[in-house]
Amino acid sequence: MGLFTDSYDLFCIPLIMRMIGRIYYPKVDRAVDQKKWFEVPTVIASTMFCVTLMGAVIGQLVFGRLGDRVGRRRVYGVSLIMMVGGSIGCGLSLSSLTSMVFVSLGFFRFLLGIGIGGDYPLSATIMAEFANKRTRGAFIAGVFSMQGFGILLSSLVSMIVCSIFEASANKHDLEKPSELASLVNIALVPPESDLAWRLILMIGAIPASMIYYWRMRMPETAR
Repeated sequence: MGLFTDSYDLFCIPLIMRMIGRIYYPKVDRAVDQKKWFEVPTVIASTMFCVTLMGAVIGQLVFGRLGDRVGRRRVYGVSLIMMVGGSIGCGLSLSSLTSMVFVSLGFFRFLLGIGIGGDYPLSATIMAEFANKRTRGAFIAGVFSMQGFGILLSSLVSMIVCSIFEASANKHDLEKPSELASLVNIALVPPESDLAWRLILMIGAIPASMIYYWRMRMPETAR
């Protein structure tokens, strides 16, 4: 479940950026291609993508070393706590200033990335040490195959959450849309839409929270 959660958290962010752009950058410009309306600036979007990966690199180096020194079970639990805290923190990135929303989101995505980075080497190592020689390859392949299901779930959850909030968005449609009205109407995003992307991010904390107890109950590895 660890790598399942990792993939969910990593791959849900592209759609989140599209949703955030619609909410925080409601600019309608006839002179610009309609496809580029409501887009988060490229620099900001790229930063949001990169901070998680940067955190993952740091997490692999730090937690991998700590696991060898102080025990993998304890470090395994710490990385999971960081993943849960990072997911919840991303959803609680609240501010009246758009810039501060991204600062908060970037910080918690970085924290989340550190937890994800710690989960990757520890999951593979623990599985390799507990499995016997005959089943080791199959077990490790099974662990990493969960990434595909995490990616799939991130798309499904995003579609379901957006569909739920679609009814609320439809209430803001104008009764008699004209050409100008349709342009203005696109910018009328209901407050509930701001909850949708936060909910998608915080849902990532659910599977991680569910497995914390079992991680803490597992025996320490022999090596």
